[in-house]
Amino acid sequence: MIQDLIQLTINGLLQGGIYSLISIGLTLIFGVTRIVNFAHGEFLMIAMYGTFFLFQLGGIDPYLSLLIVTPLLFVLGLISERLVIHPILNAPSFMQIFATVGLSVALQNAALFFWTADYRSVKTTYSATMVPAGELLISFARLMAFVAAVVISYGVFLYLKKTYTGRAIRAVAQNRTAATLMGINIRKIYFFTFGLGSALVGIAGGLLMPIYYVFPTVGGLFVLTAFVVVVLGGMGNLTGAFAGGLIIGLVESYSGFFLATQLKEAVYFIIFILVLVLKPSGLYGIVGAEEMGMK
Repeated sequence: MIQDLIQLTINGLLQGGIYSLISIGLTLIFGVTRIVNFAHGEFLMIAMYGTFFLFQLGGIDPYLSLLIVTPLLFVLGLISERLVIHPILNAPSFMQIFATVGLSVALQNAALFFWTADYRSVKTTYSATMVPAGELLISFARLMAFVAAVVISYGVFLYLKKTYTGRAIRAVAQNRTAATLMGINIRKIYFFTFGLGSALVGIAGGLLMPIYYVFPTVGGLFVLTAFVVVVLGGMGNLTGAFAGGLIIGLVESYSGFFLATQLKEAVYFIIFILVLVLKPSGLYGIVGAEEMGMK
């Protein structure tokens, strides 16, 4: 029984690392622009398709394709911000929601038109490789995704903490008025942050392809969980997003084993509702404060 619990914990943490990686870009964008990007899952889907076609047409390994997919998603994020987000920054929140939902639907249908509804996957030599650790087995592809989530989370943390642009991003997230008075161009920060958040989900898409199938609506499967993670950790809090992803991964692993696989989503959505009721700011959020938890 002890060995089963350890295996469940490892599986949950590895899955949680994937959720964290997807959620970091989402919470970064919200923390700065205060706009929830409902097309975040579709950006993930495009990154997965990009990785798939690079592998199928060019024989490029999914991990090497990150060098191409990540910059492409950064550019896609910049274009989306300029064409969709920029015109509605000062619009009512319902218009912002409609705009990103509309972008989501447009990207889904474009993928359906160009690539059909077929499920596609990338099969590499390591897709099904299991790394033995004593009597335990660890998925190599999931382990790589988890390690990437840790490294990228820490890298983004250092970037926001140590660089001039990173400090400017934190300043805008904490107090837009004060940041403007200090000479920070808020529009440029929004522009760059949207690209950076999209690039992060591009990395997630590349790391997911050796594990999952891609199809036009695959983003919806992950973005709902990402929203739960972001709310659980505290909207706009990067540390909270990482911790929230691990928590949801563990909840999925345990509930799928002890209850039923079909109930694992119901369990973490119950947790989601409880957090909204008992602590709307999230586990790591600060009530009434506009900050990213990067102090």
